[in-house]
Order: sequence, then structure tokens, then C-alpha cells
Amino acid sequence: MNLGILSQLFEPALLREIEEFGQSQQFKEGDLIMDYGKYVRMMPVVVSGTVKVYRRDETGKEILLYYLSSSDSCSMAYSCCMEAKKSEVKAVAEDHVELIAIPHTKLDEWLCKYPSWKNYIMRSFNERFIELLKSIESIAFHKLDERLVEYLKEKKRLSGSSVVKVSHHLIADELATSRVVISRLLKQLENEEKILLYRNEIKLMPPFFED
Repeated sequence: MNLGILSQLFEPALLREIEEFGQSQQFKEGDLIMDYGKYVRMMPVVVSGTVKVYRRDETGKEILLYYLSSSDSCSMAYSCCMEAKKSEVKAVAEDHVELIAIPHTKLDEWLCKYPSWKNYIMRSFNERFIELLKSIESIAFHKLDERLVEYLKEKKRLSGSSVVKVSHHLIADELATSRVVISRLLKQLENEEKILLYRNEIKLMPPFFED
């Protein structure tokens, strides 16, 4: 089992238990990791790759809540595990994802047994809460063009590449708007020589990062 960066976070005894009880799982781009309305029996800890977490409203419209990357975990999955609740979010692999599924039977036990695990869980809740606040702030106070720029910057941060591989339709879905609007805003950025548009790819040019 590849523990990756996790070996820097947890004490040796806990790492041995993760190897013993955790289940290594791999997902391809677009694979469904967690779905709405399903009971959650494990908490995913991401070893490599990026996971997108969505929430759906009563009309069926989805919005991207946050991303999970290396060493991150989903606090909502943890909560559902502990309370035996059905999932209220959906998790999808952004690219090739490797994670370790921690069984729900170990979550509470490790909180009492390992200080590093308690710190990890508390930090995870805090980070996800801050990300949710940023999402709410973005929707409530920022114009769509500003949200689009921040979205592209986050994609670049996660991938490490100035070439963002994403379709206009997917951007529209994740920002809860229409493809036509996104295409218009992207074209405006291209006219300002901040990006170059290709089929399902967007190249971020140096002027894009100057604002």
C-alpha cells in the first residue's frame, strides 16, 4: 500500500493500522467515488490525484463545493460514517485518484488512541469549513467573471499546469450557470490576451495572473 505523504502525518503505530485495516482504491478520471443517498461505510483519505465534491439542491442542480487533493479527506464522509447517515454529497475523480478507504469502525477508536489522527480530523473539518465559506462568499458577493478567474486559478494550482483541461460545459456545471455565459466570458478573456482557447483546453497566459 502506497501511503505517500501520509507517512509524514501519522505516527508509526497508526501507519501500521492504516496498512492493516485501510483499503487501497484507485479511480479513473470521471469515476464516481461517493454518491447521493448512499450509506457511507468508509472515510476516503486521498493519497494522490484530485477529487471534486458536489452538493445537489432540491431541483437537482449541482454545485461544486470543494476539491480534495493529496493527504486530504472528506469531512462530510466522516460525519456520515459516524452518524450512519446517507451521503448528501457526490465525489468524483478529477483525474487518476488513489485513496485509502478507512473503515467506519476505526474512526472513533483512532480519535482516542492517536493524537495525530485527532489533529488530522480536526484540521480537515476546519479546512473544509473554510472552503465552504469561500464558496458561499464567492456565490453571494463575487461576480461570475471573478468566480471564473478564481476557478481557473484553482485548477492551475491543483494540476501544476497552465493548460487547464476542461470543457465550457463542465465549467458551467461547476459554477452553476449556463455554457453560453461561460463561453462568452472565456472569449472575453481571450480577447484580452489572458488565455488561449482550444478544444476542451484553456491555456492561461502570463497576463492572466497579473490582476
